[in-house]
Amino acid sequence: MDSIDFALAAVVIFFAYLVRGVSGFGSALVAVPLLVHFLPLTVVVPWMVVMDTLAALVLARSGQRGGHVRWAEIGWMVPASLVGIVIGIELLVNVDRDPLMLVLGLFVAAFGMRHLLGMHGRTPVSRWWALPAGMLGGGIGALFATGGPPMVIYLTHRLHDKAEFRATLSGLFLIDGALRTVGLALAGLLFQDHLGGYLLAGVPLMAAGLYAGNHIHLNLGHRHMEIAIALLLIASGVSLLWRTAASA
Repeated sequence: MDSIDFALAAVVIFFAYLVRGVSGFGSALVAVPLLVHFLPLTVVVPWMVVMDTLAALVLARSGQRGGHVRWAEIGWMVPASLVGIVIGIELLVNVDRDPLMLVLGLFVAAFGMRHLLGMHGRTPVSRWWALPAGMLGGGIGALFATGGPPMVIYLTHRLHDKAEFRATLSGLFLIDGALRTVGLALAGLLFQDHLGGYLLAGVPLMAAGLYAGNHIHLNLGHRHMEIAIALLLIASGVSLLWRTAASA
């Protein structure tokens, strides 16, 4: 990356983790569609997986101290997530990049519309739904580093307390991220040139974003932040679709 691209990427990373600090998820959904304008997907995904795992460690420790993590919910999703991770890494390594970008753009834009329209059902669902949610989350996470949405949708139907939701999601992402990191290492994607430098540059930005986001989490109305996140996700998805179409 040249200096301008690096500065833009730094802004993206900071804002992505500000979003993560507020909601407990969404950092990769914000960052990946924008970072792939500067870097290949096979570099962005391992970068964000490692960063998200570190962020999940910070948030999960905070939630555990408050007794908010619901480990029983996590235990149902982790085995299914492992199956999805294996499938997702296989696709990341072997499938052509452009179709993946198209799918990612549609996925992010659709998830943004879901948030914008407030489509968050409150009806409790069976824990058996943890299995497809975990497998889809693991697969999408390994493929795009954005595994949150299926798991988020499931947990919104299981946990309605804001602190429990954020803490449990962070605990889940910590375990899921660690599994994805191991899988990416076995696939050789963690040992690329410059990835260590991107991590060193990204961690302080991540910490600053989480710190700012946590303060917003405590003081800002939840619905107002949801609308802002939704608009950004829609814009990110549309920009990615435009980039894919322009390169076709």
